[in-house]
Amino acid sequence: MLPVIDRPLIQYAVDEAIEAGCDTLVFITNRYKHAVADYFDKAYELEQKLERAGKHEQLELVRHVLPKGVRAVFVTQPEAKGLGHAVLCARPVIGDEPFAVLLPDDLIWNRGPGALSQMADVAQQGGSSVIAVQDVPREKTASYGIVATDDFDERQGRIRAMVEKPKPEVAPSTLAVVGRYVLNPRIFELLEATPPGAGGEIQLTDAISSLLAEETVNAYRFRGTRFDCGTHLGLIEATIRYALDHEKLSEAAAGMMQSALDELGVRENE
Repeated sequence: MLPVIDRPLIQYAVDEAIEAGCDTLVFITNRYKHAVADYFDKAYELEQKLERAGKHEQLELVRHVLPKGVRAVFVTQPEAKGLGHAVLCARPVIGDEPFAVLLPDDLIWNRGPGALSQMADVAQQGGSSVIAVQDVPREKTASYGIVATDDFDERQGRIRAMVEKPKPEVAPSTLAVVGRYVLNPRIFELLEATPPGAGGEIQLTDAISSLLAEETVNAYRFRGTRFDCGTHLGLIEATIRYALDHEKLSEAAAGMMQSALDELGVRENE
């Protein structure tokens, strides 16, 4: 629910999913966190208050959190047992259909089609599962899941193996997995059969590794810039990028940033 400019992170993820053609959004939350469900609920009193105050721009934002034809389903994850377990919690809603997984902390900015829309096109063309990847410095591979690929053509390639947080000297590539997945429903059965790992968590990457033995899973280097908003610096970077790209704020934001940099330079020279 952390905001970037005028919307919480979850709204950016929702907008990206809807742009990619998703009409059912499944939110996996724990039993203590109701803020996400409250945000997407109808807020009649707030709408009336904004309308009486003549705040029409804010009113439109509140009214169009979800467009018509898109439904939100909230599923409680009883215990924090890892990303794989969270995905498995969505199975009763999704059933036997391909689906996408978005981690809202990974905010991806692009002036063209969103990352998930790009991936959905690739998945539709090949009928395969698709995992988003980005290049990272080799010295940082130990912070990511890294993929080994065959015939990578600068944009995509078949995944041969996934290695979780390899040391730089043994990493098979510098293509790191980020929080976007388009998956075939077979992954649910594999998650059911995946034993818990460290901390009792069921890892999505373990099930995907099993999926690799059965069918094609492609890595896709998306067009856009990913910000890790789970970190302070990533959230700051995202706020700056979106401010500079904002129709009404860009000029003022650029001026404020330049003034701050100029002031910092004067202080360093004193």
